[in-house]
Amino acid sequence: MKKRFLEVSADAEQRQEARFAAWLKAEGVPFVDAGAAAAYRERVTLLKDALQLKRIPDRIPVCPSAGFFPNEYAGITMYDAMYDYQALGQAVEKYHDDFRPDAYSAPTTVVPGKVLDILDLKIYRWPGHGVGLEREYQYLEGEYMKAQEYQDLIDDPSAFFLNVYFPRIFGALKPLETLPLFPPVNEIPLVPPFAIPFAAEGMKNALEALGRAGEEALRWRAALREMGGRIMGKGYPSFAGGFTKAPFDVIGDSLRGTRGVMLDMFRYPDELQEACERLTPIMVKCAVAACRATGHIMPFIPLHKGADGFMSKEQFRTFYWPTLRKLIIGLVNEGLVPQLFAEGSYNDRLEEICDIPRGKVLWWFDKTDMKRAKQTVGQVACLAGNVPMDLLCTGAPDDVRVYCRELIDAAGAGGGFILSSGAGLQGSRVANVRAMMEAAKEYGINRK
Repeated sequence: MKKRFLEVSADAEQRQEARFAAWLKAEGVPFVDAGAAAAYRERVTLLKDALQLKRIPDRIPVCPSAGFFPNEYAGITMYDAMYDYQALGQAVEKYHDDFRPDAYSAPTTVVPGKVLDILDLKIYRWPGHGVGLEREYQYLEGEYMKAQEYQDLIDDPSAFFLNVYFPRIFGALKPLETLPLFPPVNEIPLVPPFAIPFAAEGMKNALEALGRAGEEALRWRAALREMGGRIMGKGYPSFAGGFTKAPFDVIGDSLRGTRGVMLDMFRYPDELQEACERLTPIMVKCAVAACRATGHIMPFIPLHKGADGFMSKEQFRTFYWPTLRKLIIGLVNEGLVPQLFAEGSYNDRLEEICDIPRGKVLWWFDKTDMKRAKQTVGQVACLAGNVPMDLLCTGAPDDVRVYCRELIDAAGAGGGFILSSGAGLQGSRVANVRAMMEAAKEYGINRK
């Protein structure tokens, strides 16, 4: 089998520059005036300089993860945000108008509740469906793939998701269990058997549900695009424009679950590694397709199960990092800048994750020691982070300012740093969010 995603391609630099040029050009962004257009390009330049490590930005950008904070700040419930797209748009726009970060934090994690209703999603609770209207949605941990099904996943990931996983997690899609295998349909006698399952009443209902869910998802996407146009038109470039996951996390988060994948590292190590390898090109394609649709350069990649304390250094080297690195290289070769959000602490991983091309990756840390990160990963990649959520939620504005100044001193010297929160801002005190924004703009100038 052809080995892919091991080396940086010769045209990776050229591709990245082309994508940065398109981001800076902002074709189609409805700027409100010339000042907004200038502010947009100034902010893109700040981010480009920070990401590429070629020159020191004029100022350290401040790009916190807004999370669900805009909803709280605007006084709307999570239910309102998930079911009333106009209310969501007003909340997000108010957040950007009042706090003026250096990038648009799109509310793509505020998913449309009606789509979940139509498909009868089983693996989450959301407002009005298991939790109160003001509460965030919650994942229901479980083994949605059995250990003995690894080979089925490896043999044909798309068929496994369609025939096995989707019928388990979507009540409305249970009839997909009867979908025929697609590759055998390559001769005329095989066409009628292929068509027969689609005549069943249950299958017709499932396809009709998918159609209705798709129509609602289109309405949601249109609302987000209109909202994004308004906000970017005021001078805020989007901070990310796509999504994908580390192959190990696809299995550990949503298929085998935390308990299952922890046991699999001991009981089914070969199958787990092979499944991660099999999913890698799919995860590369997922990010490339999303960034093509948005015209953005940075796909967001939340890292869930590679943190310190979840697995040993040797397990990280064996199970997590090899395919994550391949994902990174695959995206870099497309000219993209992977935005890796390392949730939890990565203090024991810093030396390992330096093995990446210089100036092509953003490492966004949650609880990692930023001084050590600067001395290691910061020599090859831009860093972002990591104002703690406990400080933002319970501290005082002066404490936030002091922390931000110390953080800028530790990680901002010489460029290659973006000030951000350690996680989504929900629960933060308003005055503390303002203090974080102000600290970057007042103290983060020309940190040479």
